[in-house]
Amino acid sequence: MVLAGAAAVAFTVSAPQPAYAADLTPPPVPDNIRVDPPNEVFLIGHAVGTQNYICLPSSTSPSGFAFSLFTPQATLFSDNEKQVITHFFSPNLNPSDPSEVLGTIRATWQDSQDTSVVWAAMVPGGSATHDTDPAFVEEGAVAWLKLGAVGTRDGPKGGDTLADTTFVQRVNTSGGLAPSTGCASSTNVGTRAFVPYTADYVFYTEK
Repeated sequence: MVLAGAAAVAFTVSAPQPAYAADLTPPPVPDNIRVDPPNEVFLIGHAVGTQNYICLPSSTSPSGFAFSLFTPQATLFSDNEKQVITHFFSPNLNPSDPSEVLGTIRATWQDSQDTSVVWAAMVPGGSATHDTDPAFVEEGAVAWLKLGAVGTRDGPKGGDTLADTTFVQRVNTSGGLAPSTGCASSTNVGTRAFVPYTADYVFYTEK
């Protein structure tokens, strides 16, 4: 029994931990995507993945066709390179705002250990691009974003790492923009493009 208890303690100590710390500080960002107190950073994940696009008819494109984002697909890692979160689009299954329709497709983050989930949507004006903020956003990179939580859910065993998230920022992006060619006619409709990108995701909770 003593040996079993010691083994359990050893496993608890060595299990991968999320990029979570009380002394994390917000990154420098443009004013329009800043998250103000009483919200504070509780987790930062370094994402590697793709922005996935599909060619569709578009009323705003001169050609009548454009690539449209259908999901990101990324893994977030902690500073010690442990996988902590997966990122994708999915239906919001637990809206926290009465105006949010159940099942609305939203940006989603799921904790890799306790499977808690947060769904979030970009706040009005919560985008910074290379054109608007070249001092922050590098050329050819997807926008920096500020997203507000519109739903959360505990894991099936009560895990709650992401359950109190209030905001998520996407910052320090590289790559990920939709291709500029390959979607110019009806023959291209349905063509998919998986564009590599990296970013940091910063998670906030209300103090």
